[in-house]
Amino acid sequence: MYPRPVAFDPRPLQEPVDRGAVRSFAQQLRAANGLPPSDSRGTIGLVAGIVMAFVMVSFVVSGGSVFVGIAASAGAPSWFVTIAGIMVALFVGAFLAAIITLIVRVSRRGGGGDETRYRLHRFAAANGMSYLPMFRDPGLPGMIFNTGSARHATDLVRGTQPRFVEFGNFRFTTQSGKNSTTHQWGYVAVRLDTPLPHIVLDALGNNGILGSNLPTSFDAAQRLSLEGDFDRYFSLYCPAGYERDALYLFTPDIMARFIDNAAALDVEIVDDWMFLYAKDDFSTLDPARWGWLFSVVRVLLDKLAQWERWRDDRLSEVGSPAMLPSAAPAGSLPPALPFSPPAGVLRPPPGVAVPGRRLRRGIPWVIVIIGGVIALAWILPPIIGFLIALFGGLGSMN
Repeated sequence: MYPRPVAFDPRPLQEPVDRGAVRSFAQQLRAANGLPPSDSRGTIGLVAGIVMAFVMVSFVVSGGSVFVGIAASAGAPSWFVTIAGIMVALFVGAFLAAIITLIVRVSRRGGGGDETRYRLHRFAAANGMSYLPMFRDPGLPGMIFNTGSARHATDLVRGTQPRFVEFGNFRFTTQSGKNSTTHQWGYVAVRLDTPLPHIVLDALGNNGILGSNLPTSFDAAQRLSLEGDFDRYFSLYCPAGYERDALYLFTPDIMARFIDNAAALDVEIVDDWMFLYAKDDFSTLDPARWGWLFSVVRVLLDKLAQWERWRDDRLSEVGSPAMLPSAAPAGSLPPALPFSPPAGVLRPPPGVAVPGRRLRRGIPWVIVIIGGVIALAWILPPIIGFLIALFGGLGSMN
């Protein structure tokens, strides 16, 4: 039976903080974790953006004023001059509104990393959890943690009761020629009590026009259709031969919980972990987001107990690689069991046989087709031009 949960307390995310306490906390983090001496790059970028925006507004105001003045002096109709003035005013107003919105959003995020980390630290403590500012290349088995380079997790909020759960933000960089792209993800990592087959739930609601937003494609032959409305919300992938196991794990009540609470999230079950993903930060100063994430995790944890009873029958097959001792000499046979097995070994041990540990990767055909079309659009015009010139020359010779 799970212990009574700590009451959700979002107050540290937004209540006033002592600036001296923020500075002291930041100094302790830098001494203990090797954080950069300051988080001035975001502030510098914000100031530079505001300055450039005001410069553009000044140019628009001056240019618009000159245009309106010229139009008026040239005898343009009054309605034309009025409309031109209104357009300039609306443009300037939109720019100023964008600047104010940006300033407000940055101030709500804490105005800087030091205050944000301090608030998240206090929020974690108030909710019976712990806080870690950064973890480079965490090495978790999920798909986002093994893609690209410069991998690092930030603002990790961890709990251990009733089981290990970690909320965090993740970044990795991919390279394409001379161009690099930094990818932003939010994740929840839940430690399971037993390894399970590799299963991915690709949420359909967050996909784009090119298909799945996940960084990895999977072989379409591994897609399993489930009953009810589940296929309207998720595409489920499981290893070949593990379809019955997936049906055992995703009973109608569990499917209903995923649909009702996690339809906006991609889900990956791999080894003894369950990951929830989204292409947005999870660890923020937004109380509503934390309340939603806590509720999602809670309703899913209530159903994980039945997953712990799952066992892979393939591990009990004679000759299964997982059942052979790792140090057995070549050609040796597994030891013979007595006719009546002792108590406790009637079920396969926890674990997953090799075929179920990882899904087969697939080819992102949409991207391949788009790339092919672009390549054809690039090379066909000169070829067509050459053929036209060639046949035109031959016709003139005849």
